[in-house]
Amino acid sequence: MSSLSHSTLRHVSNAKLKTIRRRLAKLYGERAERLLERFYHMLGRYGVGFQTTSPGNRWSERDTVLITYADMVQNEKEHSLATLRKFCAERLKGAISTIHVLPFFPWSSDDGFSVVDFRMVNANYGDWNDVRALGSEFDLMFDLVLNHCSAESDWFKDYLAGVEPAAHYFYEADPDADLSSVVRPRATPLLTPVTTRSGERHVWTTFSADQVDLDWRSPDLLFEFLDVLALYLSMGCRVLRLDAVAFLWKEIGTDCLHLPKTHEVIKLLRDFLDVAAPEAILLTETNVPHQENVGYFGRGNEAHLVYQFSLPPLLLHGLLAGNSRYLSDWASGLEPPPKGCSFLNFTASHDGIGVRPLEGILADAEILDLADQAKKRGGDVSMRMVEGGDEMPYELNITYFDALSEPDDDALSEARFRCSQAVALSMQGIPAVYFHSLTATRNYSEGVEESGRARTINRRKWQADELASLLHDAESLHARVFDWYVRSLRHRSACPAFHPDAPQKIHDFGPKVFAVERTAIDGSQTILCLFNFTNGPVVLDDWRNLEGFFPNRSTRDVLGGSEIELPPEGLELRPYQALWLVAR
Repeated sequence: MSSLSHSTLRHVSNAKLKTIRRRLAKLYGERAERLLERFYHMLGRYGVGFQTTSPGNRWSERDTVLITYADMVQNEKEHSLATLRKFCAERLKGAISTIHVLPFFPWSSDDGFSVVDFRMVNANYGDWNDVRALGSEFDLMFDLVLNHCSAESDWFKDYLAGVEPAAHYFYEADPDADLSSVVRPRATPLLTPVTTRSGERHVWTTFSADQVDLDWRSPDLLFEFLDVLALYLSMGCRVLRLDAVAFLWKEIGTDCLHLPKTHEVIKLLRDFLDVAAPEAILLTETNVPHQENVGYFGRGNEAHLVYQFSLPPLLLHGLLAGNSRYLSDWASGLEPPPKGCSFLNFTASHDGIGVRPLEGILADAEILDLADQAKKRGGDVSMRMVEGGDEMPYELNITYFDALSEPDDDALSEARFRCSQAVALSMQGIPAVYFHSLTATRNYSEGVEESGRARTINRRKWQADELASLLHDAESLHARVFDWYVRSLRHRSACPAFHPDAPQKIHDFGPKVFAVERTAIDGSQTILCLFNFTNGPVVLDDWRNLEGFFPNRSTRDVLGGSEIELPPEGLELRPYQALWLVAR
């Protein structure tokens, strides 16, 4: 082995080496030993570490993620990444700790997720210096789009021309093969015909003809991505988001979803981080029913974080129905994540509101009704094919604010939306907030008409001057929600009861109220969070439910910042009121 290999080897335990060798053998068989030597050469290329000590706490109650596009706030006088940095530094310090910059690489479709070049910054957004400048103010999350890349990429051009190693980077399949069991997130064709140097081939296209699926049976592809991952770490990335990773490995005759080798690849990426950057965090994006989703924790040796995908649609359903029962039952049954792992709690993102995570929780009729509710509020519904050729809702395309809105009642709409966000901020895990939730953005219907894509409805881009004017107007909806949100996040960050690892307990105060108790890891603080899920007042008049928390019948509402005296006749919650009450 080279001197680099020996130097690196001193920083890697024998146990870790055996684990990596075992994973390579499961993926690539007898080539494992040669690939392990190649693995040594990968380490250290960008000087990202080889730390031998385990990191301290990876997260705390001060952690909140902002989800945003690089060009969410635009100013024609500068790169959009620079404009984003100024906006966040001026308005979000102390409220946001990490910024998830959605794919900022050159791309050809899907607003960034059809990546043309994984190693470059889109010139329209800036360059790596702009990324580093943002990273000097906040921790950063990057996307690692592992399942596919753009049909306009050099990789795919090399594949068509038969140029090594990319000649083996893309998954081909026989159009006559029985692919009926493959789980589809889209109703578009699974295979796309292309002309290569060797003749016509059919490539796998899970999401679109422009997003060609990669073939992870190629070890060259694995090392291509390890090199990309190392580059991202060297550029300040702390959290790696594995986009659409559930579809990664394909085997004809299976559903091609959550296959064992998919999990093995993720574990290998985790091993790489454990060696090269143990403080880094791996997040999987798998918009599937809950039990499948949490499978990506492994035994605490796979993803550090998984999205809490059931939360957005359950919360939406409960608030529209005025009934918290489904949400309470689901939250009561949540098993704590493995040690060193946590949930990422969110209500909205750049995608729509996925409803597949409702399977097994709500009846199909209720899911279809929720889809109708979205349509009535100006949204759309994306469908997927299910067994038998039928279609079922896959996601609701609508902003979260409008999904919760009530026609001709702006005050109720705002109160209901604030309640939804306060619930997500109170749950065990790390909160993630989409930029358009901060600004209470309404449906961008004109953008849908221009692009022809349903997801554009929730992907509006702000002009910096326009947004600044709206946020300066204290009477505007955008300013009211933004100020409330930032203030709430800052209050939350001072509460040890909201540490991501702090346990939670769901209480039963009836179907009109959602109640969650959070207690600091060291027992120093307990907060009882109460949420009225109805558009009318609710009185908690059974004092026995509250006496253990507030024996002196007084408390402080962390969310509102006020002292509260609890009257003998009971605690009254206004319509959609949210309270974070400090107990004992």
